[in-house]
Amino acid sequence: MRRIYWQFYLTVLGVLLLFAVINIAVWAPRENRFTHERMLPALERTVDEYLPGADRPPEELEARLRSLHDRFYIQSAVRLGREVIASSDAETEAFAREIDLDRQRHRFRRHHMVLRISGDRVVVVRHSRPPWMARLGGAGAFIALLGLAVGVGAYPLVRRITRRLERLHARVEDLGGGDLSARVEVEGKDEIAELARSFNRAADRIEALVESQRGLLASASHELRTPLTRLRLAVELLAEDAREEVRERVVRDIAELDELVGEILLASKLDTLDGLEREEEFEWLAIVAEEGARVGATTTGEPCSLRGDARMLRRLVRNLFENAKRYGAGTPIEAHLEISAPGRATLAVMDRGPGVPSEERERIFEPFYRPVGTRESVDGGVGLGLSLVDKIARHHGGTARCVAREGGGTRFEVELPVAG
Repeated sequence: MRRIYWQFYLTVLGVLLLFAVINIAVWAPRENRFTHERMLPALERTVDEYLPGADRPPEELEARLRSLHDRFYIQSAVRLGREVIASSDAETEAFAREIDLDRQRHRFRRHHMVLRISGDRVVVVRHSRPPWMARLGGAGAFIALLGLAVGVGAYPLVRRITRRLERLHARVEDLGGGDLSARVEVEGKDEIAELARSFNRAADRIEALVESQRGLLASASHELRTPLTRLRLAVELLAEDAREEVRERVVRDIAELDELVGEILLASKLDTLDGLEREEEFEWLAIVAEEGARVGATTTGEPCSLRGDARMLRRLVRNLFENAKRYGAGTPIEAHLEISAPGRATLAVMDRGPGVPSEERERIFEPFYRPVGTRESVDGGVGLGLSLVDKIARHHGGTARCVAREGGGTRFEVELPVAG
């Protein structure tokens, strides 16, 4: 995390430095043009007005130059041709005498400035340091101060971002280490906050899947004991008694065991699937009618096409009919399919059995849950059929619910989106 922090921080400072360099490169030529085109002519007129005229004695001119030096610390000298007629000090006089004005094309040089005034006189002004160094020093000071300000201002922001990333990293490590309750506190509304929300959603999903698998395995281990125990006893009886009913009991127990294992595997598979393994378009009413005929149900309704996994939806319909047959107390089973809303179709499977108490209508879709009075029944099922109905419906973008039927009985409704 420190590496990311320094990348953020140095990038900010690097961009600032690049901006300063580009600024100097762009504005320095303009500054030189301004110096030559505007500042020097104006400065020449000002100096010419301040200094005595060419007809005044050299002593008066020299006094003015010394006055400039005393007041503004300007070292200057006045030349007429090759002769220095006045200067503010001896060193400047010697410097002005050595300048070759005939070869000097620019009046603004690194160490001095040449001003041409009236009377063919030339004023040579010395600089204490080259102008470019002055500009560079000023720019350097500006960059240093600006960098310091940006560095101090950016540090809390960058450190806050990296600190949040460090906390997220720590929670990821906790989750990877087996702590399924690890969550990240969501701070702000930026991309890191959205990343924290995504992590929390993923952690919730993982925890739910793991808990579901744990519950499924715990319940499955309990449910498997009953058919296995009966099967073992039946096999022992077969060694002593070869009656037909004993063999039928063995076959029935094996079929129950096979169904239980198949439903456990399908429930586990649906818990881990994010989408559908296969999709195709098919006529739903035809599947409902086929499965209804197996249990003697009466099927009515409107034809409609669905798009999804036909095998899973056939399993959904079969489980609804098997549930109605098992708990309907032998009453007639009815199925009705209709377009309940634009783009939605609802299948209702009904019976006139004892019904499901209102407090159990939500829990009846939980894995291995069976209503009171049927849990100890030999033909009470394993408690996975309706759980699979709910899971398959959700995987196809639908819902499953249990409602009371008018006049008594049970009504299961599955609503799914139609094709197109």
